[in-house]
Amino acid sequence: MDQNNNPMKLAQIGALVSERLNNSTFVHPVDHPAAQLYLYPDFLSDTVCDQLMALIDADAIPSTLYNPTAIKEGFRTSYSCNFKLDPIVTKIETRLCNVMGIPNQFAETMQGQRYLVGQQFKPHHDFFHTNQEYWEKECQNGGQRTWTAMIFLNEPEQGGHTDFPTLGFSIKPQRGMLLMWNNMNPDGTENHSTLHAGMPVIEGAKYVITKWYRQNERS
Repeated sequence: MDQNNNPMKLAQIGALVSERLNNSTFVHPVDHPAAQLYLYPDFLSDTVCDQLMALIDADAIPSTLYNPTAIKEGFRTSYSCNFKLDPIVTKIETRLCNVMGIPNQFAETMQGQRYLVGQQFKPHHDFFHTNQEYWEKECQNGGQRTWTAMIFLNEPEQGGHTDFPTLGFSIKPQRGMLLMWNNMNPDGTENHSTLHAGMPVIEGAKYVITKWYRQNERS
């Protein structure tokens, strides 16, 4: 058994987080038998959303992928930035960890993304495919991804939904709303039903924050 992709440990994390979210008065489960998803409306204020969008605009560069060939094929055409140490960023990371019950040392650096008209992120999984070359590096720095937390910072005039094609529904961007989902099944195996996409922006722009959590502490 790969101890950096341990179904027993991943199942334990999933159970603890889902129990915490189910007991929250602010969080609402998305009712679907094939995946664990949750929404927290108005997680961030308009003022904080504006501040974060300004930070993204200041540091955004073309988004990267583990597979360079996919970049050439237009798989992910947004702009991204890993947030620098900043009081507002630290405050939000602390709040996210408190909501989910996962210490920040198990999390990747919070990332901001900006999608302009026509930009998108085609269907993909957030969990790591352990048969890929990148796993050799990622397994040594936190192991498998467990939960994803995504915050919508604005509402594009048209388009930009987060689409879950296998689950059969899309989440429309809502300013300040937090979306969370477990990338694993309840038994700790990879949940391929969490396939999702950042749909193309048709009018306006879309700003989001994403934070990924891991099985183990990161160095």
